[in-house]
Amino acid sequence: MEIKIICHRCKQKFSASTTTEIIICPQCRTVIPNRTPRKQSPPSGGDYGCSIPSLIGNLLKKLCNALKPATAPGLSSFVYPKSCGLDNVGALGNKRAVLCGVSYKKWKYKLKGTINDVFNMRDLLIRYYEYRDENMLILTEEQPDARLIPTKANIESSLKWLVKDCRSGDSLVFYYSGHGLRQPDFEGDEIDGFDETICPVDFLKEGMIVDNDIYATIVQPLTEGVRLHAIVDACHSGTILDLEHYYDNNEQQWKDNKPPSGARKQTSGGKAYCISACEDDQVAADTT
Repeated sequence: MEIKIICHRCKQKFSASTTTEIIICPQCRTVIPNRTPRKQSPPSGGDYGCSIPSLIGNLLKKLCNALKPATAPGLSSFVYPKSCGLDNVGALGNKRAVLCGVSYKKWKYKLKGTINDVFNMRDLLIRYYEYRDENMLILTEEQPDARLIPTKANIESSLKWLVKDCRSGDSLVFYYSGHGLRQPDFEGDEIDGFDETICPVDFLKEGMIVDNDIYATIVQPLTEGVRLHAIVDACHSGTILDLEHYYDNNEQQWKDNKPPSGARKQTSGGKAYCISACEDDQVAADTT
């Protein structure tokens, strides 16, 4: 059975099968999720079910092996950052995650679903990748502890905790669901002339967190044998980690993203991967 589709981007009209999960516009190659209601089959042992959007689920499924350490798991001791006031809560383990969801519920530009996204990601990591609650920091506006509200200071402290004393075999995850913006780049580090940013709940007062700072905090310190996976569900998030290469899905090839200034944006021997919701010049509405 076929349905009629109108591309939201180029307005091209075309037909597509109701059984196709992802539809690609033949004119501009925009990816369009198929929202036709259909019967859901129960999740099997290796499926992600309905806990997260299917597109992100499929991408994570492809990265299944990459999320697991390349070597046998080794236990590394760590503690929460003193600035978070959680010094002695740490546990043994080689998998850590910072999951951050911002709804901006007191503002006119509030978002729906970001907190659900965080707990869906938590469940995914625990169920399929053997992460543990005690090795995660979860930041939302609904947290009873003020130190876990997603303010700029708390997010920055959490990111420092994520990579603190990392060692070979560690697998780290940073997940962010919230607003993303961009601002003029004054350091010559951006090909398009703009720095990408994420917006803490207090960004109007304290400012945004810029991609340069995210790189310096969680990418550059990665040592040999450490892997970081970042999933950033925000506008303008294409190069939010300032990695030196990105994958062009339309051309299906890797592209150079090295800073025009000549600065090197590399790890200290580890590996960093990022799944972004939008390209640098896109907002979320452009991708749905």
